[in-house]
Amino acid sequence: MAEIRKKIWPEFFEKVQAGKKRFEVRVADFDINEGDTLILEEWNPDTKEYTGRKIEKKVDFILKFKLDDFGQKKDIEEKGLFVIQI
Repeated sequence: MAEIRKKIWPEFFEKVQAGKKRFEVRVADFDINEGDTLILEEWNPDTKEYTGRKIEKKVDFILKFKLDDFGQKKDIEEKGLFVIQI
C-alpha cells in the first residue's frame, strides 16, 4: 500500500477534519489505488507554504472517468460537475 501526499487548501482541510467532506476530486495525473493512504497536507495559497497540519485517510473507492465517457463533454464544460456525497 502506497502513501500519496497532496496539498489541500485550508477551507477544505477544515471540512475534511470535521468529517463533513469525505471525498476528493483530483486530476488523474498520479497513481492511486484502493487501500492506499492519502495524506492531505494543508497548503496556504496566499503564503504559498504548508501550514504543518495534515490528515491521513485510507482510500476506500476510486472512480476515474474522462469527460466524454458518458457523452456529455460539452454539457460538463458548459455547466460543470457536481460531486455528491451520499
